[in-house]
Amino acid sequence: MVRAALRNVLAHRARLLLTALAVLLGVAFVAGTLVFTSTVSAAYTASAEDSFTGVDVRLRAARSAVGHDTGRLLDRDLLIRARALPGAAAVVGSVSGFAALAGPNGQLVGEGWATTGANYDGADGEDARYPMIQGRAPETGGEIAIDARTAERTGYAVGDTVRLSVSGPVRTERVTGIFATDDGNVAAGGTLTLFDTATGQRLFAEPGRYNQIDLTVAPGTSPDQLRQRAQGLLAYGIQAVTAAELAAEQARMNADSFHALSQVLLACAGVALFVGAFLILNSFTMLVTQRTGELALLRAVGATRRQVTRSVLAEAAVVGLVASAAGLAVGIGIGTGVRAVLSATDGTLPDGPLVVDATTVVVSLALGVGVTLFAAWLPARRAGRVSPIAAMSSGHAPVSARSLLARNITGAVLAAAGAVLVTAATTMAEGGLWLGVGAALLLTGVFVLTPLLSRPIIAAAAPALRRFGVIGTLARQNAERDPRRTAATASALTVGLTLIAGLTVIGAGADRAVHELAAADFVRGDYIVSMVDSGPLAPDAATKLGELDEVTAVSPRREIPARVDGVEQTVVGFRTADIGELLNLGMTEGSFAAGHTAIVDVETARAKGWRLGDTIDVTWPDGVPDELTITGRYDSDFDGGVKTDISVMDPHLDRVTDTEILVKTRGGAGEAAERTLRAALGDSPAIRIKDKQDLAGEITGTVGVILTILSGMLGLAVVVAVLGVVNTLAMSVHERAREIGLLRAIGLDRTGVKRMVRLESMVISLFGGVLGVGLGVFLGWAVGKLVAALGVDTWVLVLPWGRLALCLAAAALVGALAALWPARRAADLDLLAAINAE
Repeated sequence: MVRAALRNVLAHRARLLLTALAVLLGVAFVAGTLVFTSTVSAAYTASAEDSFTGVDVRLRAARSAVGHDTGRLLDRDLLIRARALPGAAAVVGSVSGFAALAGPNGQLVGEGWATTGANYDGADGEDARYPMIQGRAPETGGEIAIDARTAERTGYAVGDTVRLSVSGPVRTERVTGIFATDDGNVAAGGTLTLFDTATGQRLFAEPGRYNQIDLTVAPGTSPDQLRQRAQGLLAYGIQAVTAAELAAEQARMNADSFHALSQVLLACAGVALFVGAFLILNSFTMLVTQRTGELALLRAVGATRRQVTRSVLAEAAVVGLVASAAGLAVGIGIGTGVRAVLSATDGTLPDGPLVVDATTVVVSLALGVGVTLFAAWLPARRAGRVSPIAAMSSGHAPVSARSLLARNITGAVLAAAGAVLVTAATTMAEGGLWLGVGAALLLTGVFVLTPLLSRPIIAAAAPALRRFGVIGTLARQNAERDPRRTAATASALTVGLTLIAGLTVIGAGADRAVHELAAADFVRGDYIVSMVDSGPLAPDAATKLGELDEVTAVSPRREIPARVDGVEQTVVGFRTADIGELLNLGMTEGSFAAGHTAIVDVETARAKGWRLGDTIDVTWPDGVPDELTITGRYDSDFDGGVKTDISVMDPHLDRVTDTEILVKTRGGAGEAAERTLRAALGDSPAIRIKDKQDLAGEITGTVGVILTILSGMLGLAVVVAVLGVVNTLAMSVHERAREIGLLRAIGLDRTGVKRMVRLESMVISLFGGVLGVGLGVFLGWAVGKLVAALGVDTWVLVLPWGRLALCLAAAALVGALAALWPARRAADLDLLAAINAE
């Protein structure tokens, strides 16, 4: 039976080619994604390890559970005591922070958050961390050194004057040196600018204080030993970490930027493989049907049902294995090519070898073979049920009415249950999971019901097909002839269009919701001021803006990590005197008052059992305990948690910084007001000033780009669906060779045959398109209702009719393109040979 299976694969290799191609594409997408992410992750890990050469232990502000550091600064006294530690060979104090370096064209150089500045510690003559290649190190204010990669990218040389901004006005600095560095952020595409220590402290910390202190171990001491010794020197909110921990942290941060992309790519590949499963199912179903006599003869000469089933599964395994191996090879090439293109276009990826690990090989082969076997299981089972008596008949065994009835009942139950669950999930506070389960049940039910739905939906196209006369009627009857085959072919296209249509509806709803939210009363101020990298603004930025005659209200938004009732979380501070003019916090009771008070969102208050007048225990970043009295509760879906006045926070911060500043101007938003604000902040290109429309445009733009990228990636599923239509039509033409020959014999010319096949293909594709768009609209509506139930009251269902019509037009185009080769093949059949075909 194994030999028979191999012979069948070779005998039908032309018919199985498109099936193998569908598997190959899906596996190549998966393998390429895994190879690319593994290679980039390994390169970043190696680069991060190089970044901390000469550093064994670092003292720095502690990281909280919510991801923020405490902002603590390290003083010179700690530096001196660290130098006295047993086993410490060298100790260097460092400061660092955001430094936006402008290129010759005035644009920011680097990749946002990775554009950093630091100090050059020349206390011992040279700083071993930053060996100078050209020129000398900065020695005083107005001098800087830049890394070699940045110098190469920008063309800057020693002696050039450059513009940069830290968190305030634009600074003009002279380049005195160019240095080499293995810093992982620079390898990731950022820049590193060095200042003398005094200037760096003034810009990034406080005079005489550091962001971190690096220690190098002496021979005979391990990094863990030195770290443990250093722990005894540290105040609250400061921690000691080894270089290995730092490297892992930095590599993770760099690789995380690719993690989300890799997850999206893998999800799209999964959709493509899922769509490919329909193609495999259809191909093996048709092969089994066409080989009924052959399978019956096997049964007649002694083959058992199990042996016949296994032989078909063996054919599927061979196809899956060959296609998966080819897909793996193509995927490795894709991963290599993507990395080479990214490196060539912006040079931001660190160097490193190509990584093809065992996980990539196993996952790729297992997915390809597994999906192929899963999809071929039902046709294999049907093959095992062929009776030996069928060898005496040349006809194909009809599908029993009982089988179709059971299928329709099952599909109706699944679809109804899914629709009810999706609808119910839209009213649940935590309905996301149930909506996903309901959507899966609904899609499964519709797929099961597709043969039943095909007849009435395709029949609805009869008036349009009558324009083509007998050819149109034949095309419709061919599409209706085998509902299961039509359903399997259309379902492949339905999956892709359901997702694309759903994303289209969600995107349209999100666009409307964001613009209505911007027009609402939530943001009462005119501008939001922030850094381009979302980092901290200059400590005096809010003060400068508040001194302007045009400004009527101003409040910074200050975020600091703290321990609230024993739980680490972020506490947000505003200026209570002005916040009412800048934000609508949605107060439900009480007020936001100055002093040692706080307001909390309704959900947190309910979960904690807090009421007005209760006190909550807070431990600030400097370790000082405090008590805040709850004076109000608010309802917000965007910015929950504990909020207090900034005057309560400031005494506990080593350096006061703000992430955003809310501003209200006398005449409202306008070009003149924005110019005034920019001038007050030194016309810094590193500062972003947004009005409400800018904020809405930024959000909708981001959502639109994400949805466009997702829709483009889901195009792979549509490509696989096209292969499915091509494969089905080609095998159908082979199966109906005698019928086509008879049509030719009674007067249907080649053009008529081509048109008949093309119309049949377009009808099937439009059937899949109608189902896909309908399901996509329903699921898009459900997601919108769920978002509205979570508190986004501005969300409404928006049907972008033009884009939905474009989806249907795309489905028709898919059908027309998919029919080109099968139609030509049908028209080229030899008339006499076709009539004599079995």
